[in-house]
Amino acid sequence: MSDNVERYVVEGSVMLDNLIWRRYRRQTPRLVEKTLKLNPGLAALGPFIPNGTVIMLPIEPPAKTRVVPVIKLWD
Repeated sequence: MSDNVERYVVEGSVMLDNLIWRRYRRQTPRLVEKTLKLNPGLAALGPFIPNGTVIMLPIEPPAKTRVVPVIKLWD
């Protein structure tokens, strides 16, 4: 197993994009495609991944935070 993937056991019948959102809590481009590539045959299970299915999720680095300048109306 590669160092940049994690093992995940599906709880309940869930769609892949929803599972990824629950796991990462952010929009990450191409993460669904990366997950499908790591898990051959996952798409054949249909739109809902069955309960107890073990899948491999890519480990994504934390999202970069953007510093927003604070505007003071009164000094």
